Amino acid sequence: MERDIRKSETYRLIEDYYRALRAPGEERVTDAMDLTVSPDGTSGAFTGLICHDFESAPSSRVCFVDMETGKQQILEHDNQNTRLPRWSPNGEKIAFLSEDTPGNFQLYLADALGKESGATSKLPGMIEYFSWSPDSTKILAGIAGFGADLAGCQGGATTVAEETDGLPDWIPEVDTGDAENLWRDIYVICTETGEARRINPTGLNVWEANWLGNDRVAAVASNSHSEGSWYTAELIEIEIEGNDLRTIFVSEDQIAVPAASPSGQHIAIIEAVCSDRMIVCGTLYLVDRSTGQKTKIDTNETEVTHLIWGDEETLFFAGRRAFETVVGSYSIKSGILTEIWVSAEQGIGAWYPAIWPLADGRVAAIVESFSEPPSIALLHEGAMTPILSLGTEVTLSPDFSNATIEEVRWHGRDGLEIHGCLVRPAGEGPFPVVMNIHGGPVWSVPNRWQERMQGAGPLARLGIATFYPNVRGSSARGQDFARKVKGDMGGEDTYDYLTGLDALVERGIADPDRLGVTGISYGGFMSSWLITQDNRFAAAVPISPVTNWYSQHNTSQIPYFDALFLQDEPYSPGGRYFERSPVMFARNVKTPTLQLTGALDKNTPPTQALEYHRALLEAGVESVLVTYPKAGHGIRNYPDVLDHVSRSVSWFQKYLL
Repeated sequence: MERDIRKSETYRLIEDYYRALRAPGEERVTDAMDLTVSPDGTSGAFTGLICHDFESAPSSRVCFVDMETGKQQILEHDNQNTRLPRWSPNGEKIAFLSEDTPGNFQLYLADALGKESGATSKLPGMIEYFSWSPDSTKILAGIAGFGADLAGCQGGATTVAEETDGLPDWIPEVDTGDAENLWRDIYVICTETGEARRINPTGLNVWEANWLGNDRVAAVASNSHSEGSWYTAELIEIEIEGNDLRTIFVSEDQIAVPAASPSGQHIAIIEAVCSDRMIVCGTLYLVDRSTGQKTKIDTNETEVTHLIWGDEETLFFAGRRAFETVVGSYSIKSGILTEIWVSAEQGIGAWYPAIWPLADGRVAAIVESFSEPPSIALLHEGAMTPILSLGTEVTLSPDFSNATIEEVRWHGRDGLEIHGCLVRPAGEGPFPVVMNIHGGPVWSVPNRWQERMQGAGPLARLGIATFYPNVRGSSARGQDFARKVKGDMGGEDTYDYLTGLDALVERGIADPDRLGVTGISYGGFMSSWLITQDNRFAAAVPISPVTNWYSQHNTSQIPYFDALFLQDEPYSPGGRYFERSPVMFARNVKTPTLQLTGALDKNTPPTQALEYHRALLEAGVESVLVTYPKAGHGIRNYPDVLDHVSRSVSWFQKYLL
């Protein structure tokens, strides 16, 4: 495989495909996140993504949209990257983050119409999130120190490093296992003066936090900055004036998204089995501040992903229920849960569903599907009203894609019902099929915009179907279903994937002689693992894989993850660290394998792919390793995306067609 493939026919086809999706050079917003709505419901604001060219990452810009007419306007600001707009509860101001220097986002204020009034005090780290106090006088900001680890969904590398003060480039890096700048802290900022004050004590790492009324904060925190310590974080109450701490709640699983009613009287949280920080899908609880007693809210089997209070008595939520995306509300006073919008044909958000409620009971969201580009929409009484589509002229045309997405169900070896989805090309089967395995393992693939589905669109144009299995251990099927992978990664879930392929073959959808496998992160591990266990695959493309759990434990930023999910320790001779490591069984492989990895990845370090590559070559297997020097966990930015999709598609073309 050549190092530079930009002149290849496949690269040109992929470039044309992404040009249709992103409209480079047109200064057009083609994707969105962080949606919010003004308190009076007339204006929306969101982070819009603009692709200027294919030589650099898209820029993020704060955008406004008239919720009646759909008219869009971009916030004027000196810096190219702005994001996360949020109006004050009284509607008088809007705050947002701006990238002062590369990778360093700081807080800025503007009036309600977006006329900038200046920056607040610069904080000693990158601001990851913030929220207004209910009385609109203060802002709570969470920062990651310069050099702190990033979660896998953030790229799995680190935040931008501190300035080196002119040190020569030969000065070595020094790792002592701890440093002041690696922690996550929370600051309270006075919106009148711009002054900021840290409120968490030294030695307390705050992963996320939100207001408890106007003078206290609820924080998900741990006593270590290590990315792995998030898995055992506790819910803590912090008094902003006295800095007094009190533990509210401790969970055996993971807790996230603390949300309090405006007075702080009611606290809602999500408790879930999680494999990745910031990717949480689980059970909704109300927690008593004084006793820590939790009360489960019956959400009709919906696994909750986002919480936000509309008023003192009404909690809005979004989540997933198998194939469905669900938006609802819960009344504290009556105890009644109302499902506002449910759809299996459309989904919300790039990762998990997130929403913003309006005072009249409607809910704003970013809605999409495999064939529908993201759009700003209002949801109410089961209906979806589009406000602003972010599709391009090409992607909005009816003939952009003739592929379809459909639900798939089958049973595992033990009779457990398993779900997945299939992107089917035009025409009749059986088709060549690429099985694309999601990361996590506690995540799941919904009906989502095809750009996010890792090459499914281009493969479909070549007549290749893509199969996305959501096997045991996946989310959106209940906590018992998610928990089935704990202690058994690479165990029974292995056979869920294989029985899924068997079902597609039996139904005349998949050609048994033309099967491929790929996946990112856990999907990278599993696609590496499957080809050591079964020789049915004609081609494999593991991306950001784990191939050796021993070395993963000692080189990854999240060693607690493998201990938690293997339920073993790396020093147990012949234990799961050996039994479930693909590199240990490389001699079984017959499948031509292409691996893609990022040199900056700290979640699944690039040495994981290197170990497997060398083992495959030693076993006489055709193996290619591609390492992207500026990529972290997963291949996310241009021009890397064009290259990695082109290489993947070419690999499957070569062996499946």
